[in-house]
Amino acid sequence: MNHHKKEIEKANTFVEKKLNELEARSFQPVYHFTAPVGWLNDPNGLIQHQGTYHLFYQFHPYSEDWGPMHWGHATSKDLVNWDHQPVALAPSEDYDKGKPDEGYGCFSGSAVVKDDRLILIFTGHIDSKQPKEVQCIATTEDGTRFEKSPANPVISQPPESLSSDFRDPKVWFHEGLWYMVVGTSEAGRGGAALFKSEDLMGWSYCGLVAQSDGKLGDMWECPDLFPIQEKHALIVSPMNMNDGKNIILVGDMNYEQHHFVKDYFVEVDEGFDFYAAQTFLDEKGRRILIAWMDQWGTDFPTKKEGWAGAMTIPREITLNEKGEVRFLPVEELQFIRNEHERHSDVVVSNDFTPDMKGQSLEIKATFDLSNSNSDAFGIHVLKSEDGEEYTEIKYCTDTGEVMVDLNKAGKVSGVAIANIQKREELSLHIYIDRCSVEVFINDGEKVITNRVYPDSKSDRVEVFADQPTNLNQFNIWKLDKS
Repeated sequence: MNHHKKEIEKANTFVEKKLNELEARSFQPVYHFTAPVGWLNDPNGLIQHQGTYHLFYQFHPYSEDWGPMHWGHATSKDLVNWDHQPVALAPSEDYDKGKPDEGYGCFSGSAVVKDDRLILIFTGHIDSKQPKEVQCIATTEDGTRFEKSPANPVISQPPESLSSDFRDPKVWFHEGLWYMVVGTSEAGRGGAALFKSEDLMGWSYCGLVAQSDGKLGDMWECPDLFPIQEKHALIVSPMNMNDGKNIILVGDMNYEQHHFVKDYFVEVDEGFDFYAAQTFLDEKGRRILIAWMDQWGTDFPTKKEGWAGAMTIPREITLNEKGEVRFLPVEELQFIRNEHERHSDVVVSNDFTPDMKGQSLEIKATFDLSNSNSDAFGIHVLKSEDGEEYTEIKYCTDTGEVMVDLNKAGKVSGVAIANIQKREELSLHIYIDRCSVEVFINDGEKVITNRVYPDSKSDRVEVFADQPTNLNQFNIWKLDKS
């Protein structure tokens, strides 16, 4: 038995045993993806192949803490119902398995289809090795069992001018050639290194396709470069950037000069719990994004339940008629709507409480701003019966800010803020799922995502306003995959 197969079987056996030992998860979400056990972070290898969606992810099966990185794997037909598959990658070779007391593993990467075969591209990482990060591939015949190439690493070291931080390859095919961007740094400024290949095995360096101007972080993780309508976009997770954790740059890509020029950039999500976003093009032609719905350096109350980490709901990325990027929940989420309550033309003079309760809900609300004298209004979700615990989603009319206040949300704190464009209406599209709140504002102009950990009985919803405010439309659904 080869080393990789042995490590895969060891991990799968442990996961199966652990699942039989674990008790019910009190914070388990209904429709957000989580690992079966252990630690989860970055989404990897997002792809649709022969009608099936594949989600790979950074996975430590043996602990609820980050550790030697494996690739977990799940498949879906609808982006909502996911089936856990055997572990896809495990550290097993001299380029990805280090000493027990150091960081190592199969770090983040991507997936492509070549000759109708699914191929994974990943970073082999060992803290103590020089170079510490190299790029590798693995292939499969059946879509579930993967073998690492004997030619690994296919990129054995970073180009001379680049940092030893050299990871997270994203690969795509364009006009007869394969291209790869790798997150790195040059002279203390984050950048995305571009490579090209004819066969996915031999790669030539084309230079930095884009780089920080000195204000966009000193290392770029998880780069993702892709066409979007008439433009191109580059998503990166910059390290040590003021007020930035996951940004999208929109601009133009010149393949002849191997250079991307940005027109503008925005934060992908204004919440605290969002990182390492990756996109893929599905068979319907949609550009879909999924991200790790957590952040480094935060507490994970779920560790007591044997798991840590979750993914965001899938989001479609588009550009509007002005070329502004927009993020919208995928339409498949409508198929898990169950009970429904609807209200129209409600004047909220103090508070308005719908009958429906729950911890896994979807809310769509539209407020009239044209004649409002209110200084602030919004929605409380995951509210306790005594009113002491809730997550507050509030619009401040004087500043034009949407604020998600977590200071009474339970086990978390802070206020996430999004500045929005002035309009005559404010629309809020909210997804609540036991331990998370995702707020889509004005048709995806801004999104705010946060993890919350309320009491299991905090299930009330309340619309509030400090002065009479017109609530044009209010829809609320219970969401349940069953």
